Amino acid sequence: MNHSDQTSAAERANSFPWPPVLLAASVAAAFALGRLAPLNWPGTDDGPARFMGIAIGVIGLVLIASAVLTLRNHETTVLPDKATTTLVTAGPYRFFRNPIYLGEVMAMFGLAEMTKNIWFVITGAAFALAVTWLQILPEERHLEARFGDDYLDYKRRARRWI
Repeated sequence: MNHSDQTSAAERANSFPWPPVLLAASVAAAFALGRLAPLNWPGTDDGPARFMGIAIGVIGLVLIASAVLTLRNHETTVLPDKATTTLVTAGPYRFFRNPIYLGEVMAMFGLAEMTKNIWFVITGAAFALAVTWLQILPEERHLEARFGDDYLDYKRRARRWI
């Protein structure tokens, strides 16, 4: 990375808020595809399966809320297109570097179970790939440029996804 790339990366990860746009597009696509090109639900529709699917979605929502509160408590932005002011390694960030994105995928999987729409699983996986490419990788460059060895140490301790 040359000096101008490092300076740009240190300023912010992205100038466009990819994650909320990708999430909205993924959810909208799943709903639309569920109506226009429905696929059979591959799982069972018994109590334990329903409980596990909904639990995954609820855990995802709790993970999102916990991550947002942790960022706010550390007085840094939750907006993906703004510069991070503090390296947060507490709360769910102790275990995952991207708990909000992980929680969003889990919530989509929960929606899949609730609606029996397999498109939520497919678009959830597509969201995970797109957000990794368009947001997480630039975010990692941003955090490394901004926090250096502290971020690299954290990166060794916490997983990107799961």
